[in-house]
Amino acid sequence: MRERYETLQSQGLDWNPPTLESANQPRCIIDGKSTIMLSANNYLNLTNHPKVVEAMVDATRKYGAGSGSVRAIAGTMDIHLAAESKVAEFKGVEAALIYSAGYTANVGLIPTLVQGKKDVIISDELNHGSIIDGVRLTKAQRGVYSHNDMGALEMVLNQYSDAERKLIITDGVFSMDGDIAPLAEISKLAEENNAMVLVDDCHGEGVLGNGGAGIVDHFSLQGKVDFEVGSFSKALGVQGGIVAGSADVRNHALNHSRSWLLSGSQPPGVAAAQKAAIEVLMQEPEHHERLWNNTNYFRKELQSMGFDTGVSETPIIPVMCGDSSIAKEFSNTLSMEGVMAGAIVFPMVARDAARIRTQMSAGLTREDLDEVLRIFEKVGPQLNLI
Repeated sequence: MRERYETLQSQGLDWNPPTLESANQPRCIIDGKSTIMLSANNYLNLTNHPKVVEAMVDATRKYGAGSGSVRAIAGTMDIHLAAESKVAEFKGVEAALIYSAGYTANVGLIPTLVQGKKDVIISDELNHGSIIDGVRLTKAQRGVYSHNDMGALEMVLNQYSDAERKLIITDGVFSMDGDIAPLAEISKLAEENNAMVLVDDCHGEGVLGNGGAGIVDHFSLQGKVDFEVGSFSKALGVQGGIVAGSADVRNHALNHSRSWLLSGSQPPGVAAAQKAAIEVLMQEPEHHERLWNNTNYFRKELQSMGFDTGVSETPIIPVMCGDSSIAKEFSNTLSMEGVMAGAIVFPMVARDAARIRTQMSAGLTREDLDEVLRIFEKVGPQLNLI
């Protein structure tokens, strides 16, 4: 283990995360220093919203710190069911099931949807690692199509036309580039080829759709997407995974998904905060509006300076650097200037596609953004990026 770690260190590929010493909010304390946070998934700044925090505290006092069991046996509480009911209302579906994390939702659900070599899973080449891990747990055939290339998807579907079950899986918003899957076209091809569709909407909830309802709402595809996987730990500001769809989907996942059946249930305080976060989003649309105002302003200003923001369409805004060493130097310089924006380098992305990944938040003020932009404008020429 030491040798492997030292090899990573020598290549500059080891993780050495900074220490957050305050709430994860737009202005926070990292390693003892006041910092503007541009690396959080906290898109709507709900992590410390008073209603969310108060719901967690109140439920903890009433129910205790933990549930005491897995949900399938004795760990399901009324507060878990209330949170799931609110998720279904928010998503506009019949039912939902909450997992311990978005990761466990993917690795738990995907293996239950196919049975063996007569089935096929068809996956976008840039899908999240949790999807890849879920696929690896199956014995199904595997087809991969070029990123967001619908011609390539159609070719793979034709290649596996004789498969008994066909499952197409895609991220909704791709976390490294901030682009959006063409879900309407995917859904159409699935219908034409008798395939199921699973979309991972972890970076779409609270971001896309009317009031943040997600990618299915964004494309008006309610009832046409079989499985929506999501997460509370990003825009919704809490923690936990989501599977949403029909009542049949919930019943199936509840009875067959090992990562749900064999995991202790969410602490009651977390379940209460999950429900409260969705209620805040549904009742206070200004958070969603501010997120997109900040996103459009920041991306436009970066582009006007000459920075390359790639194919981003969402609050995930990469600043393309090319070489990993440049991205790391950029990130380190930003940190010294009081801005947290992480370098994304090989092997997370291609060798020539390193970038600084910035993520917008509804809690960032125009003054915060202008301060960051001044720093980017100062540092960019030093690295020959603008």
